[in-house]
Amino acid sequence: MMPAIISAQYPTMEFDIVIVGGGLVGASLAASLRHSGLALALVESQCSPALPADPELADPELTNWDSRIYAISPGSRRYLEEAGAWDHLATHRVAPVEEMRVFGDADAKLEFSAYEMGVPELACILENRELQHALWQVLRQQDDLTLLHPARCASLNVGKDSAELALQDGRSIRAKLVVGADGRDSWVRNQVGLGTSTPVDYRQHGVVANFTTELPHRGIAYQWFQPDGILALLPLPGNRVSMVWSVSPEKSAELLALTHEELCAKVAAAARHTLGKMQVVTPAAAFPLRLLVLPQISAPRIALIGDAAHNMHPLAGQGVNTGFRDAQQLVKTLLERGGCADCGDAQLLRRYDRKRKEDIYSMQATTYGLKHLFNNDDPILRKLRNLGMDATNRLTPLKKLLVQHALN
Repeated sequence: MMPAIISAQYPTMEFDIVIVGGGLVGASLAASLRHSGLALALVESQCSPALPADPELADPELTNWDSRIYAISPGSRRYLEEAGAWDHLATHRVAPVEEMRVFGDADAKLEFSAYEMGVPELACILENRELQHALWQVLRQQDDLTLLHPARCASLNVGKDSAELALQDGRSIRAKLVVGADGRDSWVRNQVGLGTSTPVDYRQHGVVANFTTELPHRGIAYQWFQPDGILALLPLPGNRVSMVWSVSPEKSAELLALTHEELCAKVAAAARHTLGKMQVVTPAAAFPLRLLVLPQISAPRIALIGDAAHNMHPLAGQGVNTGFRDAQQLVKTLLERGGCADCGDAQLLRRYDRKRKEDIYSMQATTYGLKHLFNNDDPILRKLRNLGMDATNRLTPLKKLLVQHALN
């Protein structure tokens, strides 16, 4: 059943929850609440998510691949399966990660395997566009959800019993709870004063591109910690990989200025020619990296999830997974509210806030520490970090402990 279409002439719309932002995390929250009995609305500024790649194209090597790639943990996969989205994914666009190999800058290495960990896979690699489309397939069939898109927010007023959201087209929404899922520059966060913390600039850009490779990747994700950056090659279906190279803004500009042939040669050399010669599938793009730590991710009638609640370095591939865990915890908190009928109750939202802090802070601290540990020229520190990698690689119980959190 299609959600109702509401025109600007209608009176104020009433909901239990309005979600601002229909990206991966916001859309997953709406899908996960589809049997909650709550009246939901989702406000998204874009017309609709991009359509998936055309499976009928004759040459799959030339099929357009999204440069925004995510490593979805087994825990996030289970969450997406429960939300009903996984069944809508095209399986030929999903690649399992069966091994991960991490290299220091002096031949030190750390290896993880799904077999060694006793799990089917360490993660799944898939495109933002494919997952976005799958989630919206679920949303468009929800009876309890009103989709408002394209729609932009104009003002937000939080009262004792409800919050009122005005849209730029004149429509008005009243809800018990407003969820900010509107990204790193969250409008909701700034409107309610939760955005007073100053982001820490990593002085790095994430340069992304997709390639075909001469040699098969065999389901292995590679990462090289280098003095001037962190290079990751993630397996895509077929002989394809997705690159995330975290480098200085200056080196980012240099990489973007290279021809396709020069870029391939540069990446292949940095990857120690592990996968042989490379060819560009998706041209390089870059985005700035930063750390955002908030003292709280809720306020009366407000909850933040995903990038609206935290920013972290992408070196562990845990940004979107942390966002999905936000959504999972918020769903759990709302469904277990017991006698509290008000889903925007301040004490209820503080419970969500407290449950998420340890996970968010530990992941931010880990990625921050690793980035500064390896992007450091101190010779003593360099020796110690590489010895530590080699020692950890020989201790299977320790490796299992390290990878356990990433599987959630």
